[in-house]
Amino acid sequence: MRVYNSKEWFTATVFFHRSDTFRKLWPFLLLMALYSWGIAYWELEYLKLSEKSWIKNITMVHSLLGFVLSLLLVFRTNTAYDRWWEARKQWGTLTNVSRSLAYKLDAFIGKEDHVTRSFFRRAIPLYAETLFNFLRSDYVKFMLDEKEHPEFKTLDEDKHGPNQLAALIFNKVHVLYQEQHLSGEQFIILNDELQTLTNVCGACERIKNTPIPLSYSSFIKKFVIAYSVTLPIGYVFSMGYFVVAAVPFIFYVLASLELIGESIEEPFGVDADDLPIDKIALNIKKHVSEVLQP
Repeated sequence: MRVYNSKEWFTATVFFHRSDTFRKLWPFLLLMALYSWGIAYWELEYLKLSEKSWIKNITMVHSLLGFVLSLLLVFRTNTAYDRWWEARKQWGTLTNVSRSLAYKLDAFIGKEDHVTRSFFRRAIPLYAETLFNFLRSDYVKFMLDEKEHPEFKTLDEDKHGPNQLAALIFNKVHVLYQEQHLSGEQFIILNDELQTLTNVCGACERIKNTPIPLSYSSFIKKFVIAYSVTLPIGYVFSMGYFVVAAVPFIFYVLASLELIGESIEEPFGVDADDLPIDKIALNIKKHVSEVLQP
């Protein structure tokens, strides 16, 4: 995720960053300019169509469809942003739950129980790291430093990583309850926190595994292309060769909205607009370690 100053207009308008839609669309903009020039030359110089030609009235269709297209694109970008913001809220919940687990365990577990405190100091942030790798579609790596715990050796990298970590943490809490290191009320409190971890994982999986329907996305792309390609046919009578600049600009605006929707609808990727879940996971590790001191 790229951090920037939203109040800086000059930088945002003059410089093009890696994810800027202009950098992705400039070959198509050039092609659209050449196409518009060809249509203008063909109608004005070769066919020599007059202002009375029926082709001039095709602009009425664009006026009617322009409003419909704008509604579709607004709905598209809003839907994509809702997915992005929902993902951010889920990782905010994961951060809060991890901190809550840490300070509750810090109060429930005695300061002299270094082994148990060390286990949770590593297991809680490891859940966030495992979920991060899982959402990025990487193989889950259970890498630990310092002392090793035999519980982690049972984890299988080919299975659902976050689910294994949640089960491992719950089993550890259950053992503490059976050994009467935790009371029934404390066990229930920790169980609610651990349930939230699974809820966050499920919500993130829902976002990742449920893309925008193909038919909807495909229709918008076809609509934008058909709308832009037919623009110079009628507007050449009122704009002349200025359609060479006007049509690519209109196509840039419409196609950019679709590209923005595509960029933010998958919030767990590595683009500049995606969520910095790797940094969030590192912050969770730092904050949990600060609370659960050995």
